[in-house]
Amino acid sequence: MPELRILGIRGIPANHGGFETFAEHLSLYLVNRGWTVTVYCQSDEKDTVSTDVWRGIKRVHIPVKIKGAPGTILFDCLSTWDASKSYSLILTLGYNTAVLGILYRLKGLTNVLNMDGIEWQRNKWRRWERLWLYFNEVAGALIGNHLVADHPEIKSHLQRLVRPSKISFIPYSASKITFANEDVIAAYQLIPGEYALLIARPEPENSILEIVRAFSARKRGRKLVILGDYDNDSSYHKKVVESAGNEVVFLGAVYDKAIVQNLRWFARFYIHGHTVGGTNPSLVEALAANSAVLAHDNRFNRWVAGRAALYFSKQKSCEKQLDILLTDDGLISQLKIQSEKQYNQFFTKDRVYGEYEQLLLRMHTRSG
Repeated sequence: MPELRILGIRGIPANHGGFETFAEHLSLYLVNRGWTVTVYCQSDEKDTVSTDVWRGIKRVHIPVKIKGAPGTILFDCLSTWDASKSYSLILTLGYNTAVLGILYRLKGLTNVLNMDGIEWQRNKWRRWERLWLYFNEVAGALIGNHLVADHPEIKSHLQRLVRPSKISFIPYSASKITFANEDVIAAYQLIPGEYALLIARPEPENSILEIVRAFSARKRGRKLVILGDYDNDSSYHKKVVESAGNEVVFLGAVYDKAIVQNLRWFARFYIHGHTVGGTNPSLVEALAANSAVLAHDNRFNRWVAGRAALYFSKQKSCEKQLDILLTDDGLISQLKIQSEKQYNQFFTKDRVYGEYEQLLLRMHTRSG
């Protein structure tokens, strides 16, 4: 029976982001296929390392009392040390502390490394943080036994560092939405098809300020619903909120999957302002909901959304595309059809997780 240990996330079930959701779904898929899967989880409630089993997945809870990035680095160090004492295949999600993978090399363990996006290019990082991330990107590419790129452009980027045969391109998947309940959105005073939806971390690189200003430039007769945690202590967050007209609704951070799925399903269209990264899970989730999409115009989003989206680059072009999407019902219907086609072609669970399993089986055989 093949064994796999997954590191690099906060834990499962998913409460924090795309990598956690991916780890949860991949783990459940593999367990159902006969794998033994262990996932490392960061804990701030326990005082000692503990284990339990969740839906057939073994979880190792590592207690870390330090907050923020230092706590994450400590958690990665402790998780890597514990995993290195096993004989399992390793799957590391993200390269933020990829240099730790040298321990696996010394122990003769096989480490498959999902390289995520080009993290060091994000504007939110300070100079020394960018240098750390860049160093770990290079270290991960060189030290990891095999790399996974979630986007064709990420694979091309990594080929500057390693041979193409060391890289597998596998995107993310998302659960197809097959059932929706209007009562869920009615609780937020929302009407099906009468609002646009934006889900993103409130950071400048996600174009939220430009989108809010574009939507608020004139009376729309519909709402813009925004999910995310906006803090008055952040100057950017404050600027976004102050720029919003009375048709912009901030729902805060919503982690309930059923609520988010219903918000996606009943939205007129989904707005994706991300400017950097590879295959963004939130955009894939929009395709899984058959959503029409308005996306920032860049090489990453264009490959993921394809013909399911209209694209914008600046605030003015965003205004223009909003004018179209808020009035053209026929176009919305066409984009929804293209969204379903795009999902079925590239992002179904059987396709994505099946490719992961085949790769992991090959690496498991080599390590054995």
